[in-house]
Amino acid sequence: MMYNIKFLLPALLLVSLMSVKLSAQTPSDAIMMNAEQACILLEYNYGSFDQYWEGTYLRENQTIATVRRNTAMSMMAVGIIDKLNFFIGVPYIKTESSDPNGGKFAGASGFQDLSLAVKYQILKKEKEKGTFSALATVGFSTPISNYLPDYMPYSLGLGAPELSYRAIAEYKWKNGLYLRGAGAFLWRGYAKAEREYYYNNGSYYTPLMDVPNAVTFEGVLGLWTLKNTLQLELSYMNSTSTSGDDIRSYNAPQPTNKINMDRLGLFAHYYIPSIKGLGVVAYHNRVVNGRNAAKINTTGIGLTYYFNYRKKQDQDEETY
Repeated sequence: MMYNIKFLLPALLLVSLMSVKLSAQTPSDAIMMNAEQACILLEYNYGSFDQYWEGTYLRENQTIATVRRNTAMSMMAVGIIDKLNFFIGVPYIKTESSDPNGGKFAGASGFQDLSLAVKYQILKKEKEKGTFSALATVGFSTPISNYLPDYMPYSLGLGAPELSYRAIAEYKWKNGLYLRGAGAFLWRGYAKAEREYYYNNGSYYTPLMDVPNAVTFEGVLGLWTLKNTLQLELSYMNSTSTSGDDIRSYNAPQPTNKINMDRLGLFAHYYIPSIKGLGVVAYHNRVVNGRNAAKINTTGIGLTYYFNYRKKQDQDEETY
């Protein structure tokens, strides 16, 4: 049996902010690792955009040209018990603009947020034509470096703690085809800016910015083929903020903005039969519609390796 540790590195919110946040940090598939198994993911993705939505109006980045975002991601998943998995991940991000950008804007680089999550399999019921699974995920992330959340679109992240709750349902037919749906609520705290005043549908004399919560939905059509060594997916994801303001004309975005977006994605994960436990990941995502969001394309590649982390210990115990 193959084990997928896909952290779909979904979208970039807040005009280039979150190349690894939604999917990147909350496991959204319906595959569980068994107890005492672990999987390591090493991944790189590149995103760029030269247009963004100012409110609902699509603008070009005439001052900052094309914004580029490079992300290196490391993550580990651990099977605590057969129905409970634990995830931990940290991305390193570098942002910049293409030349020319007027020589006025420098990018940023550093570690973004530490992400933790647990996924529990509530139900797995086999039927005559396939298998139905229901799962729930709880995740938490918080900044681990002193990056500037109000330096958009170059900021590494939102700069605020985030608590996520996700429900997942999947039906997989015996021929390998499957459908999956997932819905999540993302609670976000405050980000601290390097200024004592900002405008958010009114004047605020404080450096603390209330980052809007969000609701997300993802639908996936997938297929396992080549004797369960190749996984293919076509996905749609929608994210909608529950509050927030629009980017004001000729102003930079800020963490208080209301972010809505629709994203389409392709994903492939190939498990190399000749090297036990090793897999190769590739994906491409496009934001096709939005509000106060970047019209960004992101492409990523990575390696996964799964193993039994208690195997050696068990063998040692058998020798006594």
